[in-house]
Amino acid sequence: MEKLETLIEKTVQQLGYELVDLEISNRGKLLRVYIDKPDSVTIDDCTLVSNHLGHVFTVEQDLDYDRLEVSSPGMDRVLKKLADFERFKGERASVKLRMPLDARKNFLGTIDGTEKDTVLLMCEGELYRFALSNIDKARLSPEFKR
Repeated sequence: MEKLETLIEKTVQQLGYELVDLEISNRGKLLRVYIDKPDSVTIDDCTLVSNHLGHVFTVEQDLDYDRLEVSSPGMDRVLKKLADFERFKGERASVKLRMPLDARKNFLGTIDGTEKDTVLLMCEGELYRFALSNIDKARLSPEFKR
């Protein structure tokens, strides 16, 4: 899996995109690749990356998969790397921890940046610090205003 992710990330970056996430399901038969770029992802971007990855898999990798899906990460994109938290500083996010902090695992607040390997989240008027290694899942949680 790590070799596959490295191959996909390298290929996607060469095309000018960021690999946001990779999901493998149905016993490896379905590959889902989520890409991003600063000025948003279009269907043409997804088609380009999908076609290119298909060629790369044929040449580089002896992969047994039935379907490849390439898409935008969406408005509620996952946050996995410290760079993600820096990029979306000031945005609202939900964070689920592996190990509880103050008897809680789930937090919803505004990303306040990072310090070393720590994510800062302003939640209910209090600044929380989470080690990136303790974050199980994190996603943007956009607010829709009327």
